[in-house]
Amino acid sequence: MEIVPLGDSALLIRVADNFDSAPENALQQVLAVHGRLVSTKIPGVIELAPAYTTVALFYDPLAAVAAGAPVENIFEWLEQRIRDAISETADISAGLVNVSEIEIPVCYDSEFAFDLDEVARVAGLDRNEVVNLHSSGDYRVHCVGFIGGFPFLGGLPGKLATPRRETPRKEIPAGSVGIGGKQTGIYPIKSPGGWNIIGRTPLQLFDPKKSRPGLLRVGDRVRFRPISREEFERWTK
Repeated sequence: MEIVPLGDSALLIRVADNFDSAPENALQQVLAVHGRLVSTKIPGVIELAPAYTTVALFYDPLAAVAAGAPVENIFEWLEQRIRDAISETADISAGLVNVSEIEIPVCYDSEFAFDLDEVARVAGLDRNEVVNLHSSGDYRVHCVGFIGGFPFLGGLPGKLATPRRETPRKEIPAGSVGIGGKQTGIYPIKSPGGWNIIGRTPLQLFDPKKSRPGLLRVGDRVRFRPISREEFERWTK
């Protein structure tokens, strides 16, 4: 395990060496370390952000010093407490307490699926085959970022892997479901983006007014359910 500084008030804990060859194993390790650090409550820590092979730890230097960290070496003080916490025996399920299974309704209608034909062309499939394959996947959230609540989902069937667009769009509607390389994701708010858009969900994935703004968190299991345009309209009324 590698722990390195990340600016003057954060550090990065690398808990897995490789994501591509064993994504599920990397996710389990990240969740286990994240769960252990949450339960340990190291003084001065204000946020923990799990992603792919790492956990980023953000801290308040003044609070760490007040808890006993030497002013000249807060990083090493925190590093030792992190290593002590992680070295303790802990069931890997400790990091999975808050994992949810969430169904996302998606309308793959042409009006919402700007790039479905391109994904079908790259995959050598027709539109219906792309929809069936995409909605049959068993996905896991490996990272949340880019914009508030944007989930990066692993588990995309390999045949649907499609390079990002050469020219990103200036505006992607909220709820758009896209494919970028080997991952699929959902734009929670209107924003620029370069992923291939294949559908749209009527669900609101991000609400800054809620105590938990994002619908999805790292580790969650996700399945997509195809819906008709009529059902989409009913959701939005």
